[in-house]
Amino acid sequence: MHPLIRLLRPHQWIKNGFVFVGLLFGHAWHDPGKATMALAAFAAFCLLASAVYVMNDLADREQDRLHPDKRHRPLASGAIGTGTAIALGLACLVGGLALAFTVAGNAPWIFVAYLLLNAAYSAGLKHVVILDVFIIAAGFMLRLLAGTVGIGIAPSHWLLLCGLMLTLFLGFAKRRAELGALMENSGGHRRVLEHYSEAMLDQFLTMTAVGTVVTYSLYTVSTETVVQHGTTRLMVTVPFVLYGVLRYLYLLHRRGGGGDPARELFRDGHLLAALAGWLATVLAVLAR
Repeated sequence: MHPLIRLLRPHQWIKNGFVFVGLLFGHAWHDPGKATMALAAFAAFCLLASAVYVMNDLADREQDRLHPDKRHRPLASGAIGTGTAIALGLACLVGGLALAFTVAGNAPWIFVAYLLLNAAYSAGLKHVVILDVFIIAAGFMLRLLAGTVGIGIAPSHWLLLCGLMLTLFLGFAKRRAELGALMENSGGHRRVLEHYSEAMLDQFLTMTAVGTVVTYSLYTVSTETVVQHGTTRLMVTVPFVLYGVLRYLYLLHRRGGGGDPARELFRDGHLLAALAGWLATVLAVLAR
């Protein structure tokens, strides 16, 4: 992959798929207006996220050169110059904001909040234990809001809770993987890791994994959901969620994975099959 494309981290764009949750569970995929706004919101988040990645890589390039994996990033390795990276990042920023304020729904403040949140994270909040992961989760929750409130769909409270638990789970799994990979030098590469321990993160993972499965399960059987979708069959999708969470924990503890959810999804056939099975089953149930 060309260094300029790698700098944008396009494999991470799959995270912006959270924008489409509202379309899926709001029965709005047949609405051209809402579908167009959701697609525009997805594109806006892709551009803004890439702008954030570029700026973060610029700020962290010296530290990344000491990291066993990050030293291969385009800026850290010297494959791309500083001027080129700045120009690319600004182009993504302008393009993303243009979409956010025109066709990506009726809540451009969500995209501005996303940028401010990332700026605060990079400015120092990434060094605050526990809060660092909550800020990562908040970025995902803003994507959910862009695909629900932003395009005129009322989000389910259970679904929002499930999204929060899932993103916290993925965030703590990332910290657990980083702690395991960097071992004794963990604090030198990411300062906040000095305040975490494997035992602590394992407890956090257990709490958020259980929270993810329980909140999603309660969503599928809640009275509100049954009335909205006209079926009780959505509960048959729960095994896919449970399998995906357990598989992710297996990859984290036995395969040295868990550090990058997007890469894990593309690399592991089990995770990909669980996601595909969940999506196909949800569509089959809701299309009845």
